[in-house]
This record gives sequence, C-alpha cells and structure tokens, in this order.
Amino acid sequence: MSLLRSCKRIFNSFLFQISVALLVLLVCIYFYNVGSTPNITALLKSEITKTKVKKTSFVVSDGDGDLLSVLEKDQVNIMITFTNAKQNGNLQNKFRTTVRSLFHFTSKPVNLFILGDEHSEAIAKDILAEVTQPGKYVLKHLEIASLVKTVHEIVSEMQKYFSYKPGAYFSDSLFFLSIVVHQVIPDLHRVIMIDCDLKFNADILELYNHFEKFDENNVMGIARDAQPVYRHNLHMYRNKFKNTRAGGPPPDGLTGFNSGVLLLDLDRMRKSRLYNSLINAESIKNLTEKYMFKGHLGDQDFYALISLDHEELFYVLPCTWNRQLCTWWRDHGYADVFDQYFKCEGHINIYHGNCNTEIPKLDWERSS
Repeated sequence: MSLLRSCKRIFNSFLFQISVALLVLLVCIYFYNVGSTPNITALLKSEITKTKVKKTSFVVSDGDGDLLSVLEKDQVNIMITFTNAKQNGNLQNKFRTTVRSLFHFTSKPVNLFILGDEHSEAIAKDILAEVTQPGKYVLKHLEIASLVKTVHEIVSEMQKYFSYKPGAYFSDSLFFLSIVVHQVIPDLHRVIMIDCDLKFNADILELYNHFEKFDENNVMGIARDAQPVYRHNLHMYRNKFKNTRAGGPPPDGLTGFNSGVLLLDLDRMRKSRLYNSLINAESIKNLTEKYMFKGHLGDQDFYALISLDHEELFYVLPCTWNRQLCTWWRDHGYADVFDQYFKCEGHINIYHGNCNTEIPKLDWERSS
C-alpha cells in the first residue's frame, strides 16, 4: 500500500511539472507572437517589396542593367518612337531636334525609352550624348523585338482597319504599341509617348501636370487633329447624318485625334473595362461599319474611331501641347473649313512638324 502511495505521489509530481512546463511554454509563445508582430509585418512588407522589384526586372532595365523599381511611380517616363533610322538622315535630324529641345527645358531628370530597332537605338544614344548631359535622363532599355511580337499578337486582327499594308509606314506593330502598352509593360504607371518630329518650347513637367486634370473616366490625354482628316475619313457617314458631330471642328465636334503627344495613364487603362473591351477586331469591325470609316494613320485612327462612341475616355490636351504644322488638307479640298481645325491660340509649348513640315526657329535657339 505504501508503495502504491509513493508511486501516486511521484506520478502527480511528474504531471505537475509537465503542466508547469507547458504553461511556461505557452506564455513564451504568446508574448513572442504578440510582442513581435510589428517586426514580422515589417519583414513581410520588405519581402513583398523585394518581390515586386524582381518582377519589374523581367520587363525593363536601364542601360547598365539596373532594375527599374516599381517605386518610380512619380518619375516622368518618356517614350520616343524612333525606328528605321539607320539610312534616314532626315529622321535622325528630327530626333536630334526633339531631344535637344526636350532637355533644354527639362528641370528634372526623366526616364527615357527609345522605341525602335537595335540600329536606331544605337544612333539615338550617340545623338543623346551629343546634345545633352547624361544627368538629365536615365536611358531605359526595352526588349523591342519580343515587345513588338507581343503587340502584334494582340492587335494584328485590328490593323487591317487602319491601313495595314506590308511595307507601309504604319504597318509596323510598333505604331500600335500605345493602344496596348498597359498590357505589355505591366510595371509602369504613367507614360508620355511622343513622336520624334517635335520641338519643345516648355518644360515637359508642365505637360506631365495635365495628368492631374483627368476626370474619373479619362484614361489618356491627347490633342485633337489640327486638320479635317477625320471629316474626310467620315464623309460618307456625314453625308448620311447631316447634324452629326463626327468629324466636326472644335470645340463641339468629335474632331479626331493626333497621337504625336500622348499622356497614358496605364493604371487607368488597365482598370477600364470599357477601354479594354474595345481592343479587339469585332468591336473595331462594328465601329468601322457603323461610321463607314477607313483609317490609315495607325494608333490615332483607333482613338479617333472609339471616341465617336466613347469620348469620355479621353482628356483633350490643349492644342498648344501638340501644335501640328501640317497644312496638307488645306490644299486638298478643305480650304473653306481648314482654319476651323487649324486655329490654335496661346503660347505654343510643343511644335509638331508632321508630314515633314519645317518647324520655325524659336527665340531660345537664337540665344543659345
């Protein structure tokens, strides 16, 4: 009997020790987790940030191979279309004028993307070294070949509605990149895309500020075409519907657009169900049939066409930020209405020498 009591005391004592040990362990676990939660959260945030940066590196890098961080949301990203330049001295001179004037006024370093073939990119680098200081820009690299292939896969069925002819100037899928840039370059937020036949007369940061003027439905900013291009393209529809706004002059007409200067809010483009629902051949086919439309100017035809039904997608950029100088249509049947489209009042911030129009020499050039 005494042996049984002794065994029971030992067993109870052992249970007591186990219970105490478990209690101490639970207390330690509790205080460790509660007390250290902020540190764990911070660590998780740090790991998430690292993951995002690594994701970006798949798409974009600078000339030295450094990653373009997603934290660059507020930096100014500029894309310049400059392709097939190897044997084209005139195009090279236009690019020289564009970047020289751009960096004459720019007050803050920008991220610069050259949209073109390998030879054109090399030429662009030489011109940039010639006309400006490296500290004014960071040259970012895009894998153009794979990018163009991806763009082509998305837009190829739509291109036939915008004068898709092998060998034609606007047949290159690169000229449709702006339409789907939000899909193929996922880690950028806002981009200013420009042609290479411009001359700046103001700081591009002032242009960038127009992003803040978008209303809730706008996904991009673009200036009206300064000629009756779409009055002509829509002439059959206009003959049938005499009171239509389609192709009419500013300020009340649906004039159509010129894509020489584009403000693209890529986040808004990604979120807009309406905009993305229009990027397919069936939607474009329906619109071209409805408006009896046949385009020939690449991406700006797409914007002009969809604006006929959905003008709310576009912030109309003031004409002073894309002062087009081409007057071709004045001498080809539209002299009576030409000035209604061409008129542009105010200080000109960007001159656009479209259709090979010479850009005048500006005051800052005479003094520099």
